[in-house]
Amino acid sequence: MHRSVDEPGFGERDGAGHGPVSVPPPYRPHPAPGDTPGHWSGIPAPPAGPWADAHGAPDPGRVDPRVLGVLLARHGWRRRGGAAGRYSRWTPPGGPGTGSGGTSLLVPESRAFPDCEDLLGEALAALAHSGTPSAREVLTGLSVPSDEIRWWRDVPPGPAGTVPWTVQEQLRSAARQLLLAGALAVRGRAGYHGARHRRPAQTSLETVVVGAAPGGRGLTAFLPVQPGRPIAVRLYHALYAAREATDYQRATGGMEAFDAAVEAGVSRELTEALIALVRGTEGARVALEWAPAAGAPEGCAARPEPVEFSPGDLPALREASARYLTDEPSVPVRITGAVVRMRRSGARGDGTVRLRVLGGAEVPHVRVTLGEEAYRTAVHAHLVGLPIRVVGRLESRGGFRRLTDAAEVVPVQVDEAERDRLMKSLHENLDFFEEACGPDEE
Repeated sequence: MHRSVDEPGFGERDGAGHGPVSVPPPYRPHPAPGDTPGHWSGIPAPPAGPWADAHGAPDPGRVDPRVLGVLLARHGWRRRGGAAGRYSRWTPPGGPGTGSGGTSLLVPESRAFPDCEDLLGEALAALAHSGTPSAREVLTGLSVPSDEIRWWRDVPPGPAGTVPWTVQEQLRSAARQLLLAGALAVRGRAGYHGARHRRPAQTSLETVVVGAAPGGRGLTAFLPVQPGRPIAVRLYHALYAAREATDYQRATGGMEAFDAAVEAGVSRELTEALIALVRGTEGARVALEWAPAAGAPEGCAARPEPVEFSPGDLPALREASARYLTDEPSVPVRITGAVVRMRRSGARGDGTVRLRVLGGAEVPHVRVTLGEEAYRTAVHAHLVGLPIRVVGRLESRGGFRRLTDAAEVVPVQVDEAERDRLMKSLHENLDFFEEACGPDEE
């Protein structure tokens, strides 16, 4: 489907072996959501027609021809001669009869070639008008230095060699889960993250764009080196650690390797993503390829081998997932939060409040059961537009969304702007507040 670079060292070192290939700054802005072959927000299908006619090809004056050559080889284009030391000729994957329209690119060997910019302009224009799916991926990779993550699933073919839409959605869902697991691991190592760090992790994935491979069995995600490289590096280590831990469990029956793999970024979220990726297939694999303009990160292989998982790995992955869920301990916290919901079964006694967390824990909301006096304090604080501070333990059960052993509930003074905002929220939701203070309907 995609071919690796077939020239030793090509894209990792310059001609003299001095370092990674560089792209002259400044870079063009990364394609905005909806302007790319796909995006995690809804993941639209690749746009039909000449992609660059509507959105523009990269500026040939800012494209390094060596980077273009690496990307063409990576995405299956074939190098078929040219003038040695001057330029090379590239043809699309599959050759004649594949719907490529006879596209042929002349790519200069370096910017020292006299007609370098003219040839690059013609090559980029040809890519923009090409009907070859990989042409759009090459243009996306040129728009900004991006690490690429690829997923493949071996599934039974459908009509005309494609796979059903529901199967393609399963691939997209599993890919999203895997990227989110990597983003969570960047923010902290844990066997189970639950709701912790989820919002900033999701935000860090907003610049990721995707493109589907022909037939629906594969998917490629482009992670801009800035700010996406930490996620790619963490996934690199986590995937290999998960593979080694799975092999160890299948050979010995022991789960110790999964415990140690947490430090590499393996978690319940990652094992669940791998389960979703493999389930219903004959096997699946994940591959990472580094942005040729930035080179390989420290501590990572320059050309990582794909990591493969099979249905036979599912029992080990499921056992690890359950283990991570039950073994992750509760966390002592001191939370400051605004009361947004409250309920108790009668006029007196214990009650439950829901807090929008303002500080003290990396979760958006928590539920807390309070004694009668503490509940009354929470009600009064809410009525006057003040948050409360409470000490307790953030329970892993339920995804770190519940605070137990609550104590020391006190109102917290805030600046006037924040207090006005809280009061406005109260008045806008007064009907809901009165209903929520009534009998518990659950």
